[in-house]
Amino acid sequence: MIKQLLVYALYQLRTLFLFTKSDIKTTVIPITVLAAASAPLRNVLHLPHVIFWTWVHVLQFDVSNQTLNPEEDEHNKRDRPLPAKRITHQNALILRWILVPTCWTLSACYSLETFYASIALVALTIIYDELGAHSGHWVIRNLVNALGFVSFEVGASLIAGNNRRSLDSIARISILCSAGIFFTTIQSQDFKDVEGDALIGRKTIPIVHPKFAAPTLALALLIWSALLAYVWQMDVLTAIPACALSLWVGVCFVTSKRVEEYQRSFYIYNVWLTAMHALPLVRRMASVAVNHP
Repeated sequence: MIKQLLVYALYQLRTLFLFTKSDIKTTVIPITVLAAASAPLRNVLHLPHVIFWTWVHVLQFDVSNQTLNPEEDEHNKRDRPLPAKRITHQNALILRWILVPTCWTLSACYSLETFYASIALVALTIIYDELGAHSGHWVIRNLVNALGFVSFEVGASLIAGNNRRSLDSIARISILCSAGIFFTTIQSQDFKDVEGDALIGRKTIPIVHPKFAAPTLALALLIWSALLAYVWQMDVLTAIPACALSLWVGVCFVTSKRVEEYQRSFYIYNVWLTAMHALPLVRRMASVAVNHP
């Protein structure tokens, strides 16, 4: 009996993980890095809280998103729980709405401000999924995505720091810069999904502007690397690798032709994104060096 319960529990936990598998590298890791670098992380024991809070909210979004158009995942993401028949569509919908009070209750345990971030995330999820922003004009889609990541980052940064009721100037600037990055580069995730997106009428930049999508993305990556080097007062030896990484990512997207190549380029983009999110730590370390020579 105990063995059966354990097997059942592990099966369900894996189902939850599979809902979020593709967003571990795109959301959980970059946001955790930003929170740890910009809050900053004062106590390593806060890190598991940051990861878990972020993951639960990613799960809330992913279950909502994946219950909208299950047929889309039948074509290119068959390992997800719905196309893999690990959970029925009706049960996934029940889970989707159970996760809303779960996220709010978890967030309220940290602070009222973290609770507000969770409310914003749930509201933006509804706007993006149920209200159709995901299939609207790419400007609306990018904007809602950017605001969603801001909500993630505010909540995660509050949990990472000692003061869970407010953020200092470095944390606020890093989140503002991150919002700009996501608004101008979030289309990096769309190149590999053009076929599936076209089937459901989604208007992403690679579909609407196929000739200009990759070059403009490459330019945005380089501009953000240079701008962040200036914002965080990086020296030349630190700024050059950051800009070189953005050039590499840009070239990968511009030269990609097949789905597999775009997937690889997106992996490299997430390395760049995580590196950019870690840059506030450079400013933190410089401040410590000045105050404690």
